Amino acid sequence: MTQMQDASAGLTIGLTLNGQARQLTVAPWTTLLDLLREQLDLVGTKKGCDHGQCGACTVLRNGRRINACLTLAVMCDGEELTTIEGLAEGDRLHPLQQAFIDQDAFQCGYCTPGQICSALGLAHEGRAHTPEQLREGMSGNLCRCGAYGNILAAVQQALPLIHPGKGGPRP
Repeated sequence: MTQMQDASAGLTIGLTLNGQARQLTVAPWTTLLDLLREQLDLVGTKKGCDHGQCGACTVLRNGRRINACLTLAVMCDGEELTTIEGLAEGDRLHPLQQAFIDQDAFQCGYCTPGQICSALGLAHEGRAHTPEQLREGMSGNLCRCGAYGNILAAVQQALPLIHPGKGGPRP
């Protein structure tokens, strides 16, 4: 067999996805986005531009934001991944999810999962202290409906709950 035929049989990777250890077989060219949506039926992560420019596919790898459309699944071997489906605890929404509802921070909702994962990653990175930092840090997440003001309000509402004692962003 040629190398291409060997590779087409798939590679086995191990990762933690939304708190669960998983062993998966993937083709070397499979993007993380395609793995999530097509193989694992986790369709909360959206396919937008497929070029890393819109942020609809934002997920967390080891707590940091990544574009799943630009990340090969094999690059996540041994990593911890969190998608929008992994944020709620049972029936209790994550503070960011609840804040998006409270602040009406979505219209069509297509960008919402990526916006929420991006905001959480930004909070984990410790770079969300002012509204300007939030806007800049989330500038890679596009909302075609124009709900940016409400998205900013939702993130500001949730940040103190994500990192209590840090106070969230200052006005």
